[in-house]
Amino acid sequence: MTTPAFLRRFPCSAALYDGSEVTIRPLRPDDKTELLRLFLRVSEEDRFYLNSAVTAPEVIREFTDNMDFDQTIPLVATDDQRILADSTLHRSRRAARMHVGELRIVVDPQYRGKGLGVRLIHEMIQIGRDLDLRSLYFELVDRREQPAIRAALAAGFEQVAVLEGRVRDIYGSIQDLIVLELRLDEDADMPHLDL
Repeated sequence: MTTPAFLRRFPCSAALYDGSEVTIRPLRPDDKTELLRLFLRVSEEDRFYLNSAVTAPEVIREFTDNMDFDQTIPLVATDDQRILADSTLHRSRRAARMHVGELRIVVDPQYRGKGLGVRLIHEMIQIGRDLDLRSLYFELVDRREQPAIRAALAAGFEQVAVLEGRVRDIYGSIQDLIVLELRLDEDADMPHLDL
């Protein structure tokens, strides 16, 4: 598989708030075991809100063996032995929505609060710009994913919607879904006129 141009700057090194260093690079087919180990270190509650059953071997194989960079761009952060975080930028296959990307990020509980999530968000923002996307967005569960919401806000995202009662949490309570967006196009505030 040929590496797309927007991924050629990887791997890269990143310093965290505590002075530790991680390597950020694209996910590889041989990352199956370490990716599974990352998801197993994440609490059952955190996994509950993810879009896939990430501890199922067939899901891990799908992530690592069938990468389609036109639809999903996967980056991981490692300490050269373990995967410490997984981040993905998802694009729709439908032409009407290919200009928008959805971000999903999972960080090892021991590495939260160290700036790793924010750094991965910034890497994904750059990839979004490289792909000429107009905007990126997160969908996060209010009251259950507050650290992720704070990381997105720190990276420049703005809350654009609250979808009331959209999610049932792991305890059975109804929660709101928060949509955060970052506009990437330079003329985002300018109306587009068909002349």
